[in-house]
Amino acid sequence: MKKALVTGGSGYVAGHLVELLLREGYSVHTTVRSLSSAAKLVSLNALEARYPDRLRLFQADLMKQGSFDAAVEGCDVVFHVASPFLFPEQIGDGRRDLLEPALEGTRNVLAAVNACETVRKVVLTSTVGAIFGDYIDVPALQGGVVQERFFNTTSTVENNPYHYSKVMAEREAWAICERQSRWKMVAINPGLILGPSLTPSSDSGSLFLLDELLSGYFFYGAPDFAFTYVDVRDVALAHLRAAINENAKGRYILAEREMISLGDMARIVRPHHRRPWLLPRRRVPNWTIRILGPFFGLTQAYIRNHLGIRFTADNRRSIEELGIGYRPVEETLRDHYLSWQAWRDKALL
Repeated sequence: MKKALVTGGSGYVAGHLVELLLREGYSVHTTVRSLSSAAKLVSLNALEARYPDRLRLFQADLMKQGSFDAAVEGCDVVFHVASPFLFPEQIGDGRRDLLEPALEGTRNVLAAVNACETVRKVVLTSTVGAIFGDYIDVPALQGGVVQERFFNTTSTVENNPYHYSKVMAEREAWAICERQSRWKMVAINPGLILGPSLTPSSDSGSLFLLDELLSGYFFYGAPDFAFTYVDVRDVALAHLRAAINENAKGRYILAEREMISLGDMARIVRPHHRRPWLLPRRRVPNWTIRILGPFFGLTQAYIRNHLGIRFTADNRRSIEELGIGYRPVEETLRDHYLSWQAWRDKALL
C-alpha cells in the first residue's frame, strides 16, 4: 500500500485529494493547523471513520521548522497543497498573510522531504498566477495565450501579492528540487477552483468569491471580471495522475481553455438557486466599477489591469499527459451551489 502526505488536509483542494487517495487505496497522512478545530475537521473525521486505520492527522505549522517531519515519515509521495489563497479585498498585509506562509511553508515541507529517504515524488500545488501577473500582462505573452513555460515577473508583494507569493514559492521549490537527485517534482497550476466543498470552513478565495455571488453581493449587476477556472475534482485527479505517471514532469496548467465571467456564472447557477433573484442579470458598466470599485476593496490598479480583459489558457499537456477530461462548467457550478446551500442549511440546524 502506497503512503502519501497531503499538507493542509482541511482545505478545499486538499480535502478532495485526501478522499480520492483513500478511494484509490492509499494510506494517507495529512496535516492541519490545529487538531482542536472541530469545524475544520468535520470531513476529515468522517473520512477517518469510513477508512479505518488508513488516515492519520498531524498538527503542523507552515511557519515552523521541523513541523512536517513526523507527517512525512514513511511516505512515498508528498502533495504540498497548503498555502493561503485570498482575493484582494481579503488581504490585510500581503507579506504576512500570503508571502511568508507560502514561501516558508514550502521550505519547511521540502526540508522534511529531504530528510525522509522514502519520498520519491513531490506534487506542488501552484497556480496560473505563477505564470502571469495581472491580466494586462497576458497579451504580451506569445500569442496572448497562457502557457506553462512562462513565469510571472511583474507581481510584487504590494501589487498582486497572492500571485507573487505563489511564484516565489514555486521558484523556491524548483530550486530545492534541483539541488538533490532522489525525488522528482511536478507542479500543478490551476485557475480559479470551483465545485463542491467537503468542508464548511475553508478559507479559500475561490469559495469566498462564489459565496459573494451566491449570497447576492452582486445582485445589482455583475462587474466584467472573468477567470480561468477548473473543477476542484479535476484538480485532485490531476495531482494523483501527476504522482503516478512516471513521465509527468514540469508544470501543468489546470484550467478550461476559455475564461468564464461572473455574469456567466450567475446565468448557469440561476435555474438551481433557491433565491434566483439574488443573482445578477445584467453587467455593470465598466465606468461605474472604476468609480465605485475602491469602496469595495478594489484598487484602481487592480481594476485597470483586470476589468474586461480576456485571454485563453493552453491546457493541452493536462489533457494529453495527465488524461484530464474537464467537467462541463454546468455540472461544476450546479454542484458548487448545491454544496454551498447544503452547508448553509446545516448551519441553521
